[in-house]
Amino acid sequence: MAHIIVVGNEKGGSGKSTTSMHVATALARMGHRVGALDLDVRQRSFGRYLENRAAFAQREGLDLPTPLLGRLEPETQGGPDPLSQAVDALDRECDFILLDCPGSHTRLSQMAHTLADTLITPMNDSFVDFDLLARMSPEGRILGPSIYAEMVWSARQLRGEAGAGPIDWLVLRNRLGTQAMHNKRKVGGALTTLSKRIGFRVAPGFSERVIFRELFPRGLTLLDLKDIGTEQLSISNIAARQELRDLIGELNLPGVSVSF
Repeated sequence: MAHIIVVGNEKGGSGKSTTSMHVATALARMGHRVGALDLDVRQRSFGRYLENRAAFAQREGLDLPTPLLGRLEPETQGGPDPLSQAVDALDRECDFILLDCPGSHTRLSQMAHTLADTLITPMNDSFVDFDLLARMSPEGRILGPSIYAEMVWSARQLRGEAGAGPIDWLVLRNRLGTQAMHNKRKVGGALTTLSKRIGFRVAPGFSERVIFRELFPRGLTLLDLKDIGTEQLSISNIAARQELRDLIGELNLPGVSVSF
C-alpha cells in the first residue's frame, strides 16, 4: 500500500501548500511514484499549483517530474465516501500519496488525519500559531492540548482500533527568524515541552523567502530552477534547497534516500 502523508493544521497562512508541493515534487524527482489530493475544495492552492506546473511544462516543452493529481468527486448524501475512492484510485499506482488539508476543520480533513502514516503540521514560529497545538497561560504554562491536537489524538485512537499503525507526527517551524530572538527561544522551548506530552517531533521548516511566491504561478519548486535555465543559484536559493533537503531527511520516509 502507498505511504500516506497528510499536511494539515486548522490555520491558514502557515505554508501548507508550499510544503506539500515541495515534498511531493522532491519525492517525484527522486524517482518515486507520487499521488496528490487537494482537500481544500474551495481555495485549491495545492491543486492549482500542480495545474500551473503541468501548463508551464507543456508550454515550454519541459519534462518536469510531477505528482499525479487525483480527482475528488463531490460528496453526496448517502453516496460513497469520495476521499476513500480517490485514495484507492491513486493507491494502485503510487508509492506515496500526499493529502493537503484546508486551514479549517472539515469532515474531509478529519478523515484524512485517520489515514496518515506521516502527518506534517506546518506552523509559523509564533505563539499565535502555537495556540493551534495547545492552550497556554499568560505566564507561559501549558494548560492543555488544543482542539486540533485533540483531533490528532482521536485519529491516533481510531487507527489503533483498526490496527493501522501509529502516526508519525512532525511539527514544522516555518518562517523561522534568522536571529535567536527571545520569542523564538520561548516558542522552541514550549514546543519541546509539548512534544513530549502529546507525541510529535519538531523540525525547522522553510524560512520566509521571496522565491516561494515567485514560483507558484509557473508551478515550479526550488528543484526545478536549473531546468528553466537558472545556471547560478543565489545564496538564498541554495539555503532554501538545503532546508528542503533537511526536511526530506527528517521525514524518514520508507525507502527514501535524499539524492538532490
